[in-house]
Amino acid sequence: MINRTWTFAKHHTPSPVRIAVRWTMLETRNARSRLTVPVVARCEYDNVYHCTVRKTASQWVKALVSDPVVYRYSGLLPFDQRVHRRRYPDAIPPGRMASSLFVGYKRFSAIPKPDKYRAFFITRDPRDIVVSGYFSLRNSHTPMGDILHHRKILQELPRKEGLLYVIKHLKDTNLFSALRSWVVAPPAETYRLFKYEDLTGERQVDEVDQLMRHCGIVLPPAELTALLDRHGFARMRKTRLETEAKAHYRKGKAGDWLNHFDDDIYEAFVAATGDLVERCGYPSREEALRAREQDRTEA
Repeated sequence: MINRTWTFAKHHTPSPVRIAVRWTMLETRNARSRLTVPVVARCEYDNVYHCTVRKTASQWVKALVSDPVVYRYSGLLPFDQRVHRRRYPDAIPPGRMASSLFVGYKRFSAIPKPDKYRAFFITRDPRDIVVSGYFSLRNSHTPMGDILHHRKILQELPRKEGLLYVIKHLKDTNLFSALRSWVVAPPAETYRLFKYEDLTGERQVDEVDQLMRHCGIVLPPAELTALLDRHGFARMRKTRLETEAKAHYRKGKAGDWLNHFDDDIYEAFVAATGDLVERCGYPSREEALRAREQDRTEA
């Protein structure tokens, strides 16, 4: 009952009030960390930037890098651009782990940064982003901004037309172009790209460890395992289902787009994205179909 009351209040609170509450909660948490969590290792970088586009497990990654154990082994406090009411290209205060920055490479480059920093960008198969975006906009995303406008439209459309609508929406809001800007950006030591599929897949421990080490953060194996257990998808899914019974909480399985894209949808997707799938390093439609057929044969 308490969880449902909290969820209702969160969904029906004006955005400025919600942001003010989140700011208070974040700063209270940071103050508590300073007082109660001893820093046993200092990160060599003054700032770390988590950059991404939407529907790439941004809230999960934010939860990981905001965990007190990361502060213990880095001395970096979490910083939320929106909650702290910073606008691009405002600088991030030193000693912070900024998450999540929904920016393209050019906008990120314009942010004033210290000499010593690290950044990482999370990619995801853009076809799965479309499917995840569709169900999120239609069913489960917290009402904010223009979410309710899109939700009303999507709930009145059949699924195929809804997916076509989302493809156009993501193109118009520059999500595809932001994703492309990072995968074609010139290589640099200061940033690295990580795939959603790797961070949430079978080699999750190794991939998250690599991400942390890129950021100058070394977690002992036991601490890393405990961190991933605290913020595991299974636990998050259970909590979401308990607090939002009507939410369409999806597993985010890689390749789910194969269950939703027909020829017309794929044609519209290619028209909106060009060679983005291949640029991001994901299999073409033909390769994905062959792989699925092979899996079915072997099963």
